[in-house]
Amino acid sequence: MVGLAEDVEKAVTNVVCSNWNTRKGLGVPETEDVSLSNGAVEVDAVYLYADLANSTSLAQDFTPTTAAKVIRAYLDATCRIIRARGGKIRSFDGDRVMAVFMGPTKNTDAARCALQINHAVKKIVRPKAEANLSSLKTQGFEIKHCVGIDSGKALIVRGGVRGSNDLVSIGRAPNVAAKLSDVRNGNYHTYITKDVYEGMLESMRTYNGRPVWEGPFTREIGDKKITVYRSSWTWSL
Repeated sequence: MVGLAEDVEKAVTNVVCSNWNTRKGLGVPETEDVSLSNGAVEVDAVYLYADLANSTSLAQDFTPTTAAKVIRAYLDATCRIIRARGGKIRSFDGDRVMAVFMGPTKNTDAARCALQINHAVKKIVRPKAEANLSSLKTQGFEIKHCVGIDSGKALIVRGGVRGSNDLVSIGRAPNVAAKLSDVRNGNYHTYITKDVYEGMLESMRTYNGRPVWEGPFTREIGDKKITVYRSSWTWSL
């Protein structure tokens, strides 16, 4: 009978000593499109992370049912907007959702999606939740969020074991987008990188002659300095 240590060692050896069977991706792959046995898909895509703020306080200070309703409301609204803008939802992590955009207008689509999520939070999710969950206002809890977006190449592989696995995106874009969604800075709820800004249509940079984005700014992510833009704007649904 094979022991656990031997089983783990064999699996790790197989991964690190085998070559990837990599192909170019023309669209966002589904889980079944990527082989669990060292299959990989290289994509040039935009990654968007939408993250509900203060979820620790939400979980600690409110009943589980109230916290669940707030998180569910945020994720439901966010996912519907992502799909409407052409994004593919690829993972959830508690109160955070990750989506991938591809195609010729991917940067514009993702940026507009982020501003529409901001609109939904301010005009729909927050007022509806406060009107129906009285403890939110009583305890002074304000529903806030942040969206981070980056564009670039990534390698999509399947992580896990047979029967328990999911797609994993590896590269700068998914990592930076995730880190930007953690930013908490007043009324600014959307952060994009220079690559996203320069890749979007002019109609997404300005509106009626007014700049939609502020920047550029430099943020340190890990040991790298990244050029980013931020926005407090909303975009109607």
